[in-house]
Amino acid sequence: MLRLNLSNDPRWLDLGHGVRLLVEPLTTAIMLAARSDPAIVAAVAEAESTSSNDDLARIVAKAVARIVVKDWEGVGDEDGEQLALTPEGIDALLELWPIFEAFQTKYIAGALILDAEKNA
Repeated sequence: MLRLNLSNDPRWLDLGHGVRLLVEPLTTAIMLAARSDPAIVAAVAEAESTSSNDDLARIVAKAVARIVVKDWEGVGDEDGEQLALTPEGIDALLELWPIFEAFQTKYIAGALILDAEKNA
């Protein structure tokens, strides 16, 4: 049985290392909006010649994050001062491998993979 969560409320996503993101649920509309991001369009156009699947995954994750992330905690500058949420900050955060991997696993893949549930 597929269980649908019909809530549109944002939720906190723990990415480890003290970083949490307040994210909207990943919907078809968000994925379609992310697909029209100019960086994704360019990456897809170059995919056959230069871009790897890893490059495309990184670009897609950033495009999705710029749409869905509404707040963050645990992200500071070199002096430890809390940084304001910006698109550039989201991109920089996702350049950190452990954060990118957690976002991919806990948010993007978690929303795209449908688990079949069995009755007890």
